Amino acid sequence: MSTPDSSVVFDGMYSKLVDDEGNQDKFSSTADVQHSDGAVFPVRVTALVRSGPGPYRIATICLASLCAILLISIIAVSAHYKNRPQRGDEGTTSMQTDVSALTASLSKLQQENKQLQEDKKALLDKLDLKLTTKAPPVVTLIPNTTGASVECPTNWHLFNSSCYFISTRMISWKLSQTYCERQGAHLAIIHTAEEQTFLWDLLPRAHWNAYWFGISDKQTEDDWKWVDGTSVEKSFWEEGEPNNHINEDCGYIVKTEVLERVAIRSWYDAPCEMSIKFICEKEMKTK
Repeated sequence: MSTPDSSVVFDGMYSKLVDDEGNQDKFSSTADVQHSDGAVFPVRVTALVRSGPGPYRIATICLASLCAILLISIIAVSAHYKNRPQRGDEGTTSMQTDVSALTASLSKLQQENKQLQEDKKALLDKLDLKLTTKAPPVVTLIPNTTGASVECPTNWHLFNSSCYFISTRMISWKLSQTYCERQGAHLAIIHTAEEQTFLWDLLPRAHWNAYWFGISDKQTEDDWKWVDGTSVEKSFWEEGEPNNHINEDCGYIVKTEVLERVAIRSWYDAPCEMSIKFICEKEMKTK
């Protein structure tokens, strides 16, 4: 291939096609060609033609022009294919585009999931508020062991002078106490084996049916206190409990399908953030 400063000269290539006699003229054709690296250089084709009339002069001019056009076409085609992107590059670009699109879709889904979780929490809070601010429940008059009448709200169970509510909702120990307080109650405080057995008998059997009640050692480790601040005098821990296995500062009662398990050995300690059911207690006035 010619360099940018060279010229292709066909001097006298057709000199045998014309007579030695007579005058001869030069025919010159020049064109600009762009190289693959962007440089532009001229290509000049020169031929000797006869100045006089005759078929050879026309043929020579046409042939020289065709040669120049052919050379220009070859250089242009070569430059085009050299600058054309490879299929591998096209595939890489396409793959990068696909990865970017998938990443954007994943980010969008994560944001939507976060929003759904926030909406769910807001709905649960509204439901909780609605439950705690509804009209006063129907109450029933039930005689206690002393013969006096005690009023218990619907779905609450009477023992001595207290009413107990067994929840079906699963929340943390702290939220359980908050829920009970909104009902004018507190997490259950259990002082006697009779009270413990009464509550345990209300619980349904299941694989591991657990309920928060009002005991914790959050203030001082191993110093268990009731929610009213009094110390625990009589307890009903399962053997080996409490063990503070993983920062377990709150107490719960368990009732399982194992018939050998008994009420007076059914307390366990657990992390207070765990979500389980709970038992509320409300002290009632006698009439």
